[in-house]
Amino acid sequence: MKRYEFKQIESKWQRIWEEGRVYEVDPGQGEKFYLNVAYPYPSGAMHIGHGRTYTVPDVIARFKRMQGYNVLFPMGFHVTGTPVIGVSNRIARGDKEAIKLYRDVYRVPKDVMERFVDPNEIVSYFSSNYTAIMKSMGLSIDWRRRFTTVDPQYSRFITWQYNQLKAKGLVAKGEHPVKYCPNCDNPIGDHDLLSGEKATISEFTIIKFHLPDGTVIPTATLRSETLYGVTNLWINPDGDYVTVLLKNKNERWLLSREAAEKLKYQDFDLEIESLVKGSRFIDRMVKNPLNDEMVEILPAKFVDVDMGTGIVMSVPAHAPFDYIALRDLQDAGKYRDIHPIPVIRIEGYGKIPAADVVDRMKIKNQEDEKLADATEELYAAEFNRGVMLQEFGGEGVATARERVKKILTGRGDAAVMYEFSERPVMCRCNTSAVIKLLKDQWFVRYSDKDWKASVKECIRNRTKLIPAELESEFLRTVDWLNDWACTRKVGLGTPLPWDPAWIIEPLSDSTIYMAYYTIAHHLKEIDPELLDDQVFDSIFLGKDGVCRIDPELLADMQAEFLYWYPYNYRLSAKDLISNHLTFQLFHHTAIFRDEHLPEGIVVFGIGLLEGEKMSSSKGNVILLSDAIEKYGADTVRAFLMGSAEPWQDFDWRDEQVIATRRHLERFWNTVNEIIEMGDGKKELESIDYWLLNRLQNRIKAATDALERFSTRSAFQETFFGIESDLRWYRRRTVISRSGAIWTMQYLVDCWVRLLAPFVPFITAELMSLMGKSDPSNEKLPVLNEEFVNPEFELEERLVETTYNDINEILKVTKIKPQRIILYSAPLWKQELRKIILSKRKEGRVEMGDVMKEVMRDPVMQKRGKEVSKLIKRMIDEYQGIDEQEIDLLLSREINEYEVLSAAAEFFQREFNAHVSVFDAEDPSYDPARKSIHAYPMKPAIFLE
Repeated sequence: MKRYEFKQIESKWQRIWEEGRVYEVDPGQGEKFYLNVAYPYPSGAMHIGHGRTYTVPDVIARFKRMQGYNVLFPMGFHVTGTPVIGVSNRIARGDKEAIKLYRDVYRVPKDVMERFVDPNEIVSYFSSNYTAIMKSMGLSIDWRRRFTTVDPQYSRFITWQYNQLKAKGLVAKGEHPVKYCPNCDNPIGDHDLLSGEKATISEFTIIKFHLPDGTVIPTATLRSETLYGVTNLWINPDGDYVTVLLKNKNERWLLSREAAEKLKYQDFDLEIESLVKGSRFIDRMVKNPLNDEMVEILPAKFVDVDMGTGIVMSVPAHAPFDYIALRDLQDAGKYRDIHPIPVIRIEGYGKIPAADVVDRMKIKNQEDEKLADATEELYAAEFNRGVMLQEFGGEGVATARERVKKILTGRGDAAVMYEFSERPVMCRCNTSAVIKLLKDQWFVRYSDKDWKASVKECIRNRTKLIPAELESEFLRTVDWLNDWACTRKVGLGTPLPWDPAWIIEPLSDSTIYMAYYTIAHHLKEIDPELLDDQVFDSIFLGKDGVCRIDPELLADMQAEFLYWYPYNYRLSAKDLISNHLTFQLFHHTAIFRDEHLPEGIVVFGIGLLEGEKMSSSKGNVILLSDAIEKYGADTVRAFLMGSAEPWQDFDWRDEQVIATRRHLERFWNTVNEIIEMGDGKKELESIDYWLLNRLQNRIKAATDALERFSTRSAFQETFFGIESDLRWYRRRTVISRSGAIWTMQYLVDCWVRLLAPFVPFITAELMSLMGKSDPSNEKLPVLNEEFVNPEFELEERLVETTYNDINEILKVTKIKPQRIILYSAPLWKQELRKIILSKRKEGRVEMGDVMKEVMRDPVMQKRGKEVSKLIKRMIDEYQGIDEQEIDLLLSREINEYEVLSAAAEFFQREFNAHVSVFDAEDPSYDPARKSIHAYPMKPAIFLE
């Protein structure tokens, strides 16, 4: 038998597919299916997370291709923005961490890395590297359409896109807080970050408390409605604070040094005067600007000087952190005259809600991790269900919050400060990001209400989401999305057409490139200067106009776009719902006609490595090229597809990958063994029909699963399900029998084709060994009605159940029987089961109703007590089975005596004992009176 040499097989078929240009597709070759996936940013090596991202769409592409669809699966490379520039700068200045990452983890050759001082060299090296690895993974991509986002033709496409948005009033200049890198002197997006990709910008209200000398003690809060409940302020006694002069307000403030640096970027004109320790202000009194009450400044080491202003207002009645901190001080005998002041009433909580939740969660001190959960629970409950007390009595929390802001802002006692929702937020240049209030910046107006409404309509009624429960997350994103800074001053990319000093940033030039793929291969041959807005208007919007390119080529491009669009599915990671995936819906609804809006989106989970989150910077990553070299592409694909559904997180574990490799070797050997058996004849027995029926079930289940993108379920059915069926079949019959050989050859032909989308290399080689001249043109197996017969399923279930029961008895008794006697259930018990199942199908089964119907039968009347016990047992047993199982049991009646008799030879072979089968109704041999225990699908068993 030929050995499974995966390296030879994979290189052979990769070469054949590439030379044959197998995956290059054009319109007019059948019904189209167009899917695409987020293109990669080639600034570092591909890892196994990328492997999963790109294998899922490839499995679906191959599946649909084998169904007869004309499938487009394209790929490009996203290189816009500052990430590669940041990498280049770090390497140029000798950054040790960057050099170590690229030398030791990504294993970039020294001579190549020396050229990385030019960002274009990084793009060139990794985009070529990615292309080679994608090919070695067997991705069925049409590489003619490959492009990068700095190609001049693509830039002309983006120019057209933004002219469209500006004409519709959806791009405007304004002032807005953005993530900003002080070192790069540029706004930054999620693609530009080493960490903090999920951080959002939160708006805090600065409340100005006042020392007697007029110095402002600013506190930043999200809950201005609780100001009447302030009992004290918190300051970190060991923290570094500064006094600053606000020049434009002629005010002196005390705040942390870190806060002062942040506010410089947020339009605060301040000058630092002196540095002081927080301990100097402990026990000082300050005035609450809302009610003029004097409150004390108390020490608290939990105060983070890098959060807000570094000084916190304390509301112990409604903030678990404040409640615990005050309790700790009072337990030490201090500040016992301070008492929580309730300002919000909430059903289900006592007068002091923070005390309730702290006591219920048994929170002991300020270090208790449950404090964060307590805070989240209470804040949500108060915001959603809370009713204000005191001055704003009866109002909701949200209303009171805005009223307090308005009152204090009118008095000059409030300001706005912006903070990140999580930290750290690090630019790829290794600098901590800040929030900057940008003026004269260009924004995409995602805040536009009419635009939001169009996107929501698309989400609810046009675009199918997988999994469906993500709809609420998409809708929430649409709701909270605000205007987005779409340009920056430096980086790679397309200049803003009407203000070319600005460059369109990465998340803003990657929203409709799915349409670009449809014509990308044509555009490569066109002078970019000829690609004006009229060309793209004609192609994508069907507008008439004077174009400077060949009319025939223009017509071809328009026809190709109309053939492929809209795309059927887009696939991307779940962390992109908050930006890219929702952005692209906005841009599609703004630019394209309704019939070209996205049809579907599939969202991925994340990848883990041995239970830990993968991180290239920490070296906790497996390079995809290494995995392919060590295990083979098919093994990598099989593990990634078999370990989790696409929307679930997967966990790469070497031990399980090694096991997957063994599974494929076993599959290879099994199929080769059956191929070498030669030809059989279609002389079929019951067990053959059972296997063929099982195969039809597997084909249907796997096909249905892949239609739902449930790649794991499909792989489990296709690989392990069929393997399990075949293993049982080979035990049940004489495999040298001509009918068995025909059956197994029929099965492996289907089996190999079913697995082709998942493991294309090994299956192509096996198809070749089976005599198929062009494996790439093989079709997916479909349900063969000739072999659909549930009766054989029930018959074999009876045999397998009986086999398992005998095994269990032998394990318990530890005897070696000379004889095994089986008693099949009598017909009256089978009839009783049928009555109960029929009533179960109609609805609830009542003991009295069944007894009334059954006792009309004289045969049943004679067995009164026995029947009564059986009815109760059957009602309990069949209460939980599903409708499909009920239909199966009702639709087929099998002769259990005949089935068991036919299987007697199998039982004798397995247990090395003589086997006799009797009908329990009239057994000629029953020394232990076992026959009375015979039950439908569960014969009585006696061992001698």
